[in-house]
Amino acid sequence: SEDVLSKDAGECAICLEELQQGDTIARLPCLCIYHKGQVFLRMDIKFYKVAFMGCIDEWFEVNRSCPEHPSD
Repeated sequence: SEDVLSKDAGECAICLEELQQGDTIARLPCLCIYHKGQVFLRMDIKFYKVAFMGCIDEWFEVNRSCPEHPSD
């Protein structure tokens, strides 16, 4: 399901960027969370909007399981 992150939650296991408060995320049935929708990469003080699908969207283009729980 899609949601907005209410507090910082560590690192996204797909892109390795921080999951930060306000990011749009997907929460899988196993409760793992990943970036969803457009991703913002943080470089120095500026934010650069990346024009590609969110991490989990791209992952699900070729995979049908959680990146951290592939046997579930």
